[in-house]
Amino acid sequence: METLAQQRKKQEAKNDEKISKIIDRVLNQVFGQEATHLIYSHLEHSHSVKPDEIAQKIDVFAKGLEDFLRSGAYVVERKILDDIYSSCGLLRRLELEKAQEESDFVGQIKMLTHRA
Repeated sequence: METLAQQRKKQEAKNDEKISKIIDRVLNQVFGQEATHLIYSHLEHSHSVKPDEIAQKIDVFAKGLEDFLRSGAYVVERKILDDIYSSCGLLRRLELEKAQEESDFVGQIKMLTHRA
């Protein structure tokens, strides 16, 4: 049997994968494949964040995105959060939308992955 800690770690890994996929999908929708590749390159070279580490290093990702896109990062972060919230169940979504007003992008992602 799995311990509670193992179950929690497994759930966090699933959440990380889900968030990473949503971020990748949003970046590709907004910028296209080539520009998304440039963003990932910038993040990796300037901030030491690989695409598969984004969910674990969401604060560094947000900083890198802001460095790269300046004020445009806010719009992308909103789209990422909207997609994440829409992928949640209705009750969880209502709870998260209520908290959305109280936190910034990084805080909301950490809340979703229970890393606060």
